[in-house]
Amino acid sequence: MFAALRAGAVGYLLKDVSGDRLVEALLAAARGESVLQPSVAAKVVARFAAMPDDAAPRPQPLVVPLSDRELAVLRLLGDGCSNREIASSLFLAEGTVKNHVTNVLAKLGARDRTQAALRGRSLGLV
Repeated sequence: MFAALRAGAVGYLLKDVSGDRLVEALLAAARGESVLQPSVAAKVVARFAAMPDDAAPRPQPLVVPLSDRELAVLRLLGDGCSNREIASSLFLAEGTVKNHVTNVLAKLGARDRTQAALRGRSLGLV
């Protein structure tokens, strides 16, 4: 459960959850809300309370920082935008966006767009 939350899960439900509660949780997650069953929330709070103040993982700085344009592309990748949508949003050619995505993947050491978005999130860039 903790690994899933660290990886970006916005909630956690046990397998015996009712169908109605599952639908409510999915709708809440779509609105950006976190959903935890009370028993799960208690475990999360207990684990958090037991952590020393300096135990929070610190993101590693990038060896080669992202340019402002690459950062904008990364943020749109994190929002799930396609190259065409990014190009339209940033007033760029699609080929230029592809070049920026390639640079972002290389600088973040990511294999794909999803991994880049997750790495950007863990570094506090997204």
